[in-house]
Formats: sequence, C-alpha cells, structure tokens
Amino acid sequence: MKPSAKVAFVFPGQGSQYVGMGKELHAQFTAARRVFSEADEILGFPLSQLCFSGPGSDLKLTENTQPAILTVSVAALRVLESESALRPDFVAGHSLGEYTALVCAGALTFQDAVRIVRERGRLMQQAVPPGVGSMAVILGLEMEVVRSVCEAVNNGEVVAPANYNGGGQIVIAGSKAAVTRAMSIAKERGARRVIDLPVSAPFHCPLMRPAAEGLKKVLDDVAVHPFSIGVVTNVEGDLNLDASRVKSLLIEQAVQPVRWEESIRRLESLGCVRVWEIGPGQVLKGLINRISASLRADNFEAPQDLGKLPKELA
Repeated sequence: MKPSAKVAFVFPGQGSQYVGMGKELHAQFTAARRVFSEADEILGFPLSQLCFSGPGSDLKLTENTQPAILTVSVAALRVLESESALRPDFVAGHSLGEYTALVCAGALTFQDAVRIVRERGRLMQQAVPPGVGSMAVILGLEMEVVRSVCEAVNNGEVVAPANYNGGGQIVIAGSKAAVTRAMSIAKERGARRVIDLPVSAPFHCPLMRPAAEGLKKVLDDVAVHPFSIGVVTNVEGDLNLDASRVKSLLIEQAVQPVRWEESIRRLESLGCVRVWEIGPGQVLKGLINRISASLRADNFEAPQDLGKLPKELA
C-alpha cells in the first residue's frame, strides 16, 4: 500500500452471529481469552460458552446476541493488535458494531460497552411486543422511492427505512401491517426482490423510542473518553471526533436509519483504500464490495485470517 493510503476497520452488527464464533481465537490467543473472561465476569454468566457451543436459539435472543457479537469482535481486534502492526486510520460499525468501533477508538472501555449492549438488547426487545413489529429487505429500488412507499402506506402506523445498506439493498422497519403493505407496494413499484426478515423486533425506526429513552439512562453514568481515531457514525454517515457527541448519537441511533452506504462513501472520501471487517462473518465485506469498486474489503475473525495481512504488517 502507498504510505498515504488509509485503512478502516468496520465492525458487524446483529445477524452476523453463529455458534462457534470466536472459539479458535480463544483457543490460540491469550489476548482473546482475556476478553472472553472479562465478558463472562461482567455479565455474570458464561457468554463465552454461548458463543462457542450455543444453543443457537439462546444466541439469537437480542439481549445475548448483542454482547456476544461485540465480545467476539473485540477479541478479534485484540488479537490483531497483539499479532500484527495493522492499525486503522478510521473506524465504523453497523448498528451494534458502532459500539465496537467506539471501543477500538478508545471512546468506550470494553467493560462499559459490553454492559451497555446487553441492556440495549433487552431494551430493544421490550420496546415492541413480539409479533407487533416487522422488518423487510427491499432490493432494487432507490432511497427516494422506498421513502415514498413508506409514506404512502403508513396510515398512521410506523414504517420507515431502517438500513441504507448499499448496492440497492434497503431494509424497512415498523408495525407488521404497515411493513406488509409497504412490501406489496414496493413490488408494484419495481423492486427486484422483497424479503420478510425473521427478526425479534423492528430495529432503527420510531417504534424503538422507548428503547432510546432507556438507553439514555444507561449511558448517563458511562464515561466517554477522548479519541483520536475518527468514527464514522450510523446516524450521520459522517466523521465524528467529538467525545461529547457520542451519547446523543448512540441514543438517536436506536430510532434512526443506519446510513451504511453513506458511511462507506465517507471512508472512501477520507482516502481509505482497504477496509477490514473485524468480527464474526462477512456481511459487511459483501456490502462494501457492492457499494464500491475501488475499496478492497477483507475480514478477520479467525487465526488463519492473519495470513491475509500484507507482509510488512504481519
């Protein structure tokens, strides 16, 4: 890479979890074992064993999924830091992943972050009764068209874009009936495909306002530290270096759409040529490849991925 070329680390959100994640890192690296041990102690139950052995039904529970993904991602990050010279110039995370990005940037301690996201998951699950909310993926329609579809069918109910994922993929969220109507109209407007998502709650829409209010109380006692690595935020799709704005951005993140495509475009405009997805799965790598032809995306989640590093950084 050229000396002026920038590197970004990005961190996955809910949906990237799988039984067995982090197990090899834990087996081979002290840095990873330390992270899992801290998480188990802070949460008061063996989260590590849930990650390694399941059951999958428990891992899928939002209040477990969120701390599990954050813990595996931070464990991978700590291994990368201890085993290589690779460091990011900027960071970003998809939804839950923004908390991991803030840990990487030094704004939040891991101990605080894992407690916050455990409670965040619980608050999000409690905000809307089971079966009342819904989410769906719409493929092949422009942002403006999806927004207009949501406005046309709301009938006083909530339905709104939740994730602008890029590559023609937009996720909508809201009350079940309104989402169903939006799916039907999206097909009429020429959507390539519409997919109902099997989620436990309608994330990143106004129905999450109770969760946002609860999160505000959780964050009240949390220290946000100064950070020197810029974090590209979900709410704005832009760079933040101001520690005093972190809490308000995280609270709004619960009810605002994730501007992922804008976030990746911003990383590109900042001079990034290489993006590493740190944590379980390759969801973000796939999205980045659809958004940008010039960014090279890779993932790091297991010991063998150290072999992907440029020789001068390994």
